[in-house]
Amino acid sequence: MRELILAMTMSLDCFVSGPGDDVQWMFDGDPEALAWKVENLWDAGLLAMGSRSFRSMAAYWQTSTTAFAPPMNRIPKAVFSKEGPAILKAAAATQDAQDGAPQIAPLQPGAESWAQAHVASGDLAEEVARLKAQEGKPIIVLGGAALARSLIARNLVDEYRLLVHPIVLGKGAPIFSDLSAPTRLTLAGSRTFPRGSVLQIYRPA
Repeated sequence: MRELILAMTMSLDCFVSGPGDDVQWMFDGDPEALAWKVENLWDAGLLAMGSRSFRSMAAYWQTSTTAFAPPMNRIPKAVFSKEGPAILKAAAATQDAQDGAPQIAPLQPGAESWAQAHVASGDLAEEVARLKAQEGKPIIVLGGAALARSLIARNLVDEYRLLVHPIVLGKGAPIFSDLSAPTRLTLAGSRTFPRGSVLQIYRPA
């Protein structure tokens, strides 16, 4: 049995993306915080995400050469989507575009994992239970906000790893807005990075 970890970067006012789905602020600033995020990814046996995040990530990471690219490409994926296997076309399209197009950046090692992602299209709790029942390192959920809200509302998260950046967005996408009642958490760890980002690790009380 493995755990499901929700790993999200958020602003001081608790948004995981800004107006217009802006996430560039997540990659600005503290090199040590970014290094922790890469290290955290390698802790995963499976990277899970919603359909919108899957489309955007599949299109970007397959040809990226940043420090995040190796774990993002090489670790197996799961996508929660009511579309079923059709969602994988987003990943396959990027790979097909490489044929006869030398001007496009080459696919990175492990890029094929996007088109091979497990598609979870059934009941959320049942799908999560099946994934948790498998052996291996934890499931790390990266996004998006809608999936995170659903997991939180249904008490399916075993651990929260929240990296809070010293920025106030004013508007954006929250992840705790669908709770039907207050939920207590227990602080399991914290770390402050040199430029003000703070990692907070919580588990259900």
